[in-house]
Amino acid sequence: MTPAPAGTSDVTVERIDEHRWRIPKSGAMRVDGLVYASEEMMLSLRGDPALTQVRNVAHLPGIVHRSLAMPDIHWGYGFPIGGVAAFSLEDGVVSPGGVGYDINCGVRLLRSSLPAERVRPVIRRLVDTLFSNIPTGVGSHRKDLRLKPRELADVAARGAAWALGRGFATERDLAHIEAGGCLPGADPALLSDRAVERGLNQLGTTGSGNHFVEVGFVEEIFDESAARALGLAKDGVTVTIHTGSRGFGYQVCEDSLKTMLEASRKYGIALPDRQLCCAPLGSPEGKRYLAQMACAANFAFTNRQVIAHWVRESFAEALSTPLENLELDLVYDVCHNIAKMETVRIGSKEMRVCVHRKGATRAYPPGHPEIPAGYRDVGQPVLIPGDMGRYSYVLVGTERAMAETFGSTCHGAGRRLSRGAAIRTARGRSIRDEMEERGVVVRVAARETMAEEMPEAYKDVADVVDVVHGAGIARKVARLKPIGVIKG
Repeated sequence: MTPAPAGTSDVTVERIDEHRWRIPKSGAMRVDGLVYASEEMMLSLRGDPALTQVRNVAHLPGIVHRSLAMPDIHWGYGFPIGGVAAFSLEDGVVSPGGVGYDINCGVRLLRSSLPAERVRPVIRRLVDTLFSNIPTGVGSHRKDLRLKPRELADVAARGAAWALGRGFATERDLAHIEAGGCLPGADPALLSDRAVERGLNQLGTTGSGNHFVEVGFVEEIFDESAARALGLAKDGVTVTIHTGSRGFGYQVCEDSLKTMLEASRKYGIALPDRQLCCAPLGSPEGKRYLAQMACAANFAFTNRQVIAHWVRESFAEALSTPLENLELDLVYDVCHNIAKMETVRIGSKEMRVCVHRKGATRAYPPGHPEIPAGYRDVGQPVLIPGDMGRYSYVLVGTERAMAETFGSTCHGAGRRLSRGAAIRTARGRSIRDEMEERGVVVRVAARETMAEEMPEAYKDVADVVDVVHGAGIARKVARLKPIGVIKG
């Protein structure tokens, strides 16, 4: 193994191959770290605390195999964003920092029978209709969907099945959502009054920052048979929805941190970083967090489902076309920030573990029983959004991901500039006009968002995808190009 490029923080990193870098176990680390990155990416990580976070996660009790980081890695709370770790059910822990504040932030992809040329002439009207129908930005909500506390409890317990009962979903939708759109074990009785208060008017909203609804089309297909199985055709219109559990999930995380700090002390868990506060999986504190987290995850599944319903209505309205003629079918819906009990392979052994994915996507291989039946020959769809000006990708999971990464891969481009730096870079420019020149119509709720989310603020997602494809932990199927975006 060769050393990492000079200047790569104070963490020892050894190159394994073109796409993999090892952080060798040392000191109180229980396992190695493994980072997926190109040489150029590793050079850019010099001095980045994200590598230190990969090393820190390796100190946690009950961690198995490796502390992992995907090529979209960047600094986060506790775990790096792009971090993956699995913990033994016998002596492992659960850590809110391994899930994040936006619990079950995730992505869903709709595909349509419409060709791109049918939508381009009306894209401005379509984007305006989406912006009118789907609340975006801080504090936004629809007056016709404010929940009562007992309804919020039902959403938290049942997930996307609640949307089915309210006419916001179909049975086919539920079959194409990770975990069927509902994590088991949710207990709404454990939610704080503040969490409930924050969740009452946030269902069906995108929120702010990098959350969005994006209209695009299939620009290129890399794997014809896989694309056909997923219902993706060249030039076919797509819609990508990226959002999570909003302030409801944020509050669930916030509520848990003090409890988890106390639990870390109570159970004698030595923390290299207090943001990694955690509790044993079998402890009252660990079980409580998992039950609260499941509530927020189920809210997020339902949130994306309600938005998808309004996307369908918006297309019908803007295109003056009956809804049933649009065939806006759900390809899949995946989680980014989650802790779930899953069966994984480590060597030749299968074991049940708690997998933390923080800015990472599940990537199950062909044949896995949790994949929708129509996709089992090709693998689980993996949805990788880029920035609003370039492209996004559809991939599928692989056997190698199951063997190396607990069936996980990357989740997006990853930021290159902080929000403040992006705003400074955009001074004197009209990002909206620049997007129009690229053929992308954008509507945002706040002026700052346009600058914060400009393409240069993000890494090129193609570079990220090339690493996971080259490493064999996901396989490229198609590239999507945006033509219209709404953001908070």
